[in-house]
Amino acid sequence: MYSIGPLTVAPGERAQGLIPVGISTYGVELGIPLIVVNGTEDGPVLCVDAGVHGDEYDGQEAIRRVLAEVDPAGLRGTLVGIPCMNTPAFEAAARTSGLDHLNLNRIFPGDADGSYSLRLAATFVEQVVPAIDALVDLHTGGTFGEIAPLTIVQGGYEDLATGIGLAAGHRLIWKGGKWGGTVRHPTLAAGKPAITIEAGGGTYREENVRLHIDSIHNILRQLKMTDGEAELRDDYIAVSGTFARSAAGGFLLGHAAPGENCKEGDLIAHIVDHYGNTLEEVRAPQDGIVLWVRRIRTVRPGDEVVIFGEVQGEITP
Repeated sequence: MYSIGPLTVAPGERAQGLIPVGISTYGVELGIPLIVVNGTEDGPVLCVDAGVHGDEYDGQEAIRRVLAEVDPAGLRGTLVGIPCMNTPAFEAAARTSGLDHLNLNRIFPGDADGSYSLRLAATFVEQVVPAIDALVDLHTGGTFGEIAPLTIVQGGYEDLATGIGLAAGHRLIWKGGKWGGTVRHPTLAAGKPAITIEAGGGTYREENVRLHIDSIHNILRQLKMTDGEAELRDDYIAVSGTFARSAAGGFLLGHAAPGENCKEGDLIAHIVDHYGNTLEEVRAPQDGIVLWVRRIRTVRPGDEVVIFGEVQGEITP
């Protein structure tokens, strides 16, 4: 038997339910929705989550499809899907929850006595992390931006997480993520592999759903939870990310696409006023790769405009 939150699932069975976090003002129970497929043979427990940001849709659909397709009779171990971690943010069609406007991806391990998002993070750490062996966190660039397909392997945890990071299948490996408080952090701190996979954004696209589905299946093979050999690339590119923020507000015009190579000084974007006068140019700070570009044309002082990837070297499996 496998247990997580309120669910107990027998070998060969499926279940779904909600780990409760709180009651909304209109009397509806809020929490973490779970879909569990328990295999008929022993193996690891892999958790795949999406919807940490409510406006990132592709991963949510990918999880529902994978959990619906996986046959428990051919599964070794247990697959736990969290299709939408942050349901209040999804309801608001926004990056952050309308309840407290906190960025869930920066506040783990949370606070059981805090506002809803902090309680949500604390509930995940208390009830999900102890019940899993590995974590895959699915993201896109959201409605504000678009990101090249890549995998984030947290700096300092390469030995723990690189294996499933390479199995995610994307050539770009973002080594770092200097910010803390992501869902990766408490999982890694517990000694369990955890990665973030990024792909797409700007809007929902079927091709990005497919990318996430392919990543999950390859990681299942890497963990020997399903039959077949994981497909690995011959080499991967390690990058670090540098955020460029606007100094001027206005209308943003972009000149580069996610995944595009750039040279130091290349014009990546510029900002104009309502009359078409250029207020600011955004240029590449060094040779590298454009990782993320802003898709919302409205830009305010201090907004993220571009994320540049400085190439750190190659990774060979």
